[in-house]
Amino acid sequence: MDTPIRMKDVPREERPRERLRRHGAERLANKELLAILLRTGNQRESALTLAEKLLARFGSLANIASASFEELVAVNGIGPAKAADILAAFELAKRLAESRMEFQGVVNSPADAAQLVLRELSLADKEHFMIIMLNTKNRVIAKKTVSIGHLQASLVHPREMFKEAIKRSSAALILVHNHPSGDLTPSREDITTTERLREAGAVLGIDVLDHIIVGDNRYFSFREHGLL
Repeated sequence: MDTPIRMKDVPREERPRERLRRHGAERLANKELLAILLRTGNQRESALTLAEKLLARFGSLANIASASFEELVAVNGIGPAKAADILAAFELAKRLAESRMEFQGVVNSPADAAQLVLRELSLADKEHFMIIMLNTKNRVIAKKTVSIGHLQASLVHPREMFKEAIKRSSAALILVHNHPSGDLTPSREDITTTERLREAGAVLGIDVLDHIIVGDNRYFSFREHGLL
């Protein structure tokens, strides 16, 4: 059995923090950035080894980002403190991405809307229901995750959805959710939920322009298929 490499055995100039200082964060590999986030390893493994273990266990950064606290601490060597650090870092990255969307881009077609969420939702293993909020000129104000379900369905209440839209003074919304299975066919629940939210929006003066289903790097538009 190979002896795990300890960080102190790695030449100083090759350690992740030193490489970041010398070359910039953008030059580091995913495992090096994760190692810096983890800060320390344990008696048997370095932070770099733990980072490699995380990537091997979850398969990608996107899957680590969507992992729960319980799933993270189930990885040997990742305790509650490290799990909390990981969750906080990815949540900050998510919020930064959302804030950068404000007043950036105009949605002129279902394809435009799909591109805003395709990469983020295609790899998610739980069903996420999101809204893309638009102003009167169909310019993106922001996007918001309204609910996260468990593989099959997510419950969406109009009150929660429109509370955020009203807060942002949205003129219109595009509904978005993913099908982790990759099958983009709308379910009966998808159709009835869309109609219920469209009717609620009409009462509030907020147009529901489309409902986009995402999966396997593809999308289905209710508007394109005459369902809205």
